[in-house]
Amino acid sequence: MYAKLFIVCCACAAAAAAPGLLDYGYSAPISHSVVSAPVAVAAPVYKTYAAPVVKTIAAPVVHAEPIDPNPAYSYAYGVQDPHTGDHKDAQETLQNGVVHGSYSLVEPDGHLRKVTYTADKINGFNAVVERTGGTHAAPVAIAPAHVVAAPAPIAIAAHAPLSFGHGWH
Repeated sequence: MYAKLFIVCCACAAAAAAPGLLDYGYSAPISHSVVSAPVAVAAPVYKTYAAPVVKTIAAPVVHAEPIDPNPAYSYAYGVQDPHTGDHKDAQETLQNGVVHGSYSLVEPDGHLRKVTYTADKINGFNAVVERTGGTHAAPVAIAPAHVVAAPAPIAIAAHAPLSFGHGWH
C-alpha cells in the first residue's frame, strides 16, 4: 500500500517539475499566478412593445329639434258607464298660447258639475264652475257581498315519534 502511495507522489512531483508536460499544447509555460482573462458580458435585453392604437371615433352630431313658436293641440274624451254610474268628459285646446278647456262629471248626489277654464301667460288660470241637476243620487252599481266561510279548525295530534330514513323497525 505504501508503494502505491509512493508511486503516485512521484508521478505528481515529476509532472509539476517537468515544464510543458501539462500545458495542453500551449507554448507558454505554466505559471502559478492567476491571470484573469477578459470576460464577455452580454448586453441587457430590452423588450419593446408597440404603442397602443388609439382609434378616434367622431361623436354623433346631435341636432336640436326645431321649436314650434306657436304650438297647438286639441284632445277630448268621455266616459258614459250606466253599470257603474261613471259619467264624465273632458276637452282641451291650445291655440295661440291660450288654453281653453272644460270637464264635467256627475257627483254622487246626482248633480252635474261642469268646469270651464282658460289659461294663458298673462291672466293665469281662470275657471268657472257650474252645478246643475237634481238632488237624487246617481245610480251606482253595488257588487254583491261574497260570503266567506271560516276555515275549519285544525286538529293537532299528540306527540308522534319522528321517523327519518327507512320505516323498518
